[in-house]
Amino acid sequence: MKYFIAAAALLATFTAAAQQRNFDAVQIKVHQVAQNIYMLEGEGGNIGVSVGDDGVLLIDDQFAPLTPKIVDAVKTITDKPIRFLFNTHWHGDHTGGNENLGKMGVIIIAHDNVYKRLTVEQSNLLGKTAALSKVGLPVVTFNDRLVYHINGEEITAYHVPPAHTDGDSFVRFRNANVVHTGDVFASGRYPFIDSTNGGSVKGIVAAIDKLLPTLDDLTKVIPGHGPLSTKREVIAYRNMISTVATRVEKMVKQGKTLEQVIAAQPLKEFDAEWGKFRKTDAFIPFVYYSFAPYKQK
Repeated sequence: MKYFIAAAALLATFTAAAQQRNFDAVQIKVHQVAQNIYMLEGEGGNIGVSVGDDGVLLIDDQFAPLTPKIVDAVKTITDKPIRFLFNTHWHGDHTGGNENLGKMGVIIIAHDNVYKRLTVEQSNLLGKTAALSKVGLPVVTFNDRLVYHINGEEITAYHVPPAHTDGDSFVRFRNANVVHTGDVFASGRYPFIDSTNGGSVKGIVAAIDKLLPTLDDLTKVIPGHGPLSTKREVIAYRNMISTVATRVEKMVKQGKTLEQVIAAQPLKEFDAEWGKFRKTDAFIPFVYYSFAPYKQK
């Protein structure tokens, strides 16, 4: 069928992009978010960092080749050791450094579903991800929520019902009024929605609707991808993603194929603002397969 061909082309595009990555050229940028809280920006998901007398807590760790650069970036902030790593979900651009950090003695923590997915090979619309060895797996998992009391901060990680994947978590720094959203929120760009692993566009809308009442105008939001944000950017993202969901769902119910939906340009007015990183033709399949079953050849 035609939409299988489109999906295959999409997969080939992302596979080629992954193979062309030059991690040697990546620079890890350090952004201070609040007192003792930082965001590291490099290649892959944004990393949250909590520092203090109790040591360092990382939230996500990007790709394996970047671990030395990430460790060096942390050393520019503090001389305390990295003690804990929290994975917001299982994707390789957020967990690629797990094995390296695990070998350093870092304690890895994640939701139950993240552990399950990291133990076996995974497939989705972007390709395949190999299982991690034991040293890279979470040693502590949780079902609903987990609270850290470190570095003078109360840090709560809580599971979000299936949204970007089936194992997403938000991480809230209560005292500092900071939240790390993982990939449920991507600032200023069309997101990846892993519909083959429990995610859905409606799930993202529902998760953001639960997040918004917990934010105020001073809350700093560390997105899974994109620049440090505020409640304003989260609202704009919610409005975009909700509109996209409504339009594409209607076309799927009308029996439109993926090719027909792409050709109809249902996101035309959003492209200038949201399509700079991921183009519409690459984004629509993620939304489409939130409503139509994806079948590999």
